Amino acid sequence: MNELDAAGITEPGLRAAYTECRRINAHYGRTFFLATRLLPARARPAAHTLYGFARMADELVDNPAPGTDPAASLDRVGELVDVVFAGGTPDDPVLVALSDTVRRYGLSRELFDAFLKSMRMDLSPVEYATFAELGEYMYGSAAVIGLQMLPVFGTVGPLADAEPGAVALGEAFQLTNFLRDVGEDLDRGRLYLPVSELAAFGVSRELLEARRPDPRIRAALAYFVARTRAVYRRAEAGVALLRPESRPCARTALTLYEGILDEIVAMDYDILTRRAVVPKRRRLVVALPPLATVWARERFDRGRRLRS
Repeated sequence: MNELDAAGITEPGLRAAYTECRRINAHYGRTFFLATRLLPARARPAAHTLYGFARMADELVDNPAPGTDPAASLDRVGELVDVVFAGGTPDDPVLVALSDTVRRYGLSRELFDAFLKSMRMDLSPVEYATFAELGEYMYGSAAVIGLQMLPVFGTVGPLADAEPGAVALGEAFQLTNFLRDVGEDLDRGRLYLPVSELAAFGVSRELLEARRPDPRIRAALAYFVARTRAVYRRAEAGVALLRPESRPCARTALTLYEGILDEIVAMDYDILTRRAVVPKRRRLVVALPPLATVWARERFDRGRRLRS
């Protein structure tokens, strides 16, 4: 596989572990997987792996297997992370690939601890009063994802200079998820839209759970969409701090994910019983031009290596 060869991943067991992470990303992360095709080939396995780890933990909480205890499952993941940072060999393919990615990119243990802490926060009925109260959850569930990806993307200057943009990108994606999935989250006993902000528009949890069109709900959702777009603008400003070859990936992911907000508006904010999805045609229109550039560059590089 070209990505693994480009990354210098040759050991058969490790290749199999990375291949499993790629499968998870391709299956669950349609938008992100498409965007990762724009990364340099050597960086794609790490991106697949970080997505695969996050998705694995998320599935344990959101869609636990019958008869399993999500809390115990997360504890087990925490134990495997202990093994990773102790330099051992985990017994799970995603964690095997993660161990190699952590070593290659020098990723901090704190980022993974914060992520698992936010996953545990989802085990109880969820409701947040204010955006400030939501902040701790958002740090672990969104900001750390951007910070994990940052060394994989690479930067043109000090990593710390690009961190605010990476945090904003993770938060923008998460806030978009909160809006897209508000109906599904209510089914799970969760409400991530801060209740004090909803109350300012006369919206209560009970009104949302009634799932009927209401001008108050429409006004509140329009406010949240506008607020989220402002986060995207902060994230967009940070793209220029990434290495040039990684910018098309970040820009495409940003454009496609913000497109979900466009779909929410196009649905007149009627999202409590329907899911806003960016049409496949629009995804291709956004992604195909930079993909063509990446494919042409990789073909040229392969040809040059063969000639050498």
